[in-house]
Amino acid sequence: YKYLRRLLHLRQMDFEFALWQMLYLFASPQRVYRNFHYRKQTKDQWARDDPAFLVLLSVWLCVSTVGFGFVLDMGFFETIKLLLWVVFIDCVGVGLLIATLMWFISNKYLVKQQNRDYDVEWGYAFDVHLNAFYPLLVILHFIQLFFINYVIISDSVIGYFVGNTLWLIAIGYYIYVTFLGYSALPFLKNTAILLYPFALLIMLYLISVACGWNFTKMLCSFYKYRVK
Repeated sequence: YKYLRRLLHLRQMDFEFALWQMLYLFASPQRVYRNFHYRKQTKDQWARDDPAFLVLLSVWLCVSTVGFGFVLDMGFFETIKLLLWVVFIDCVGVGLLIATLMWFISNKYLVKQQNRDYDVEWGYAFDVHLNAFYPLLVILHFIQLFFINYVIISDSVIGYFVGNTLWLIAIGYYIYVTFLGYSALPFLKNTAILLYPFALLIMLYLISVACGWNFTKMLCSFYKYRVK
């Protein structure tokens, strides 16, 4: 409740620190989670109490989605529909689902000792998702835009190789930052299992390149279908 209430008070948000976190999620994500340790020591909670990161992420979503609409030659209303889909389904909806699933799994199977003093906060699980989602967003919704029309969507080996490689890097980043988030909690055990999806990811990548599947082309077709 306090977190949502602060969304109405922009002057109380620390946007400079949120920008620092976004920068270091690429450069050194361990430093970002080190700050979560400091928050636990000073405010007795792991989750963020400042929604500045969420606000800046929303701005990134809006800007990148408008860019996506422009690249895919969508109209104004189609771009608005795409924006609503990306914000409320891709980011928030999927984020709520993943955060709840990870919150349940970590508290059920990864906590060293079942005690109320040692549990994963749901808010922290959602923060981990936002941290991992930001690099994925930048790679797939920003960097990829410069290659879609001229390289990726073309029916060539280079097209689906470049596109699928960007997907590999983006999802790999998501898995890695998620792993760092849970391994940063000192009361969790066996967090290395969160890296196991890497094997499936690499296998899917190799199969997609061998079979000529173009994930970006499929995504663009799906977005165009959703905004009709």
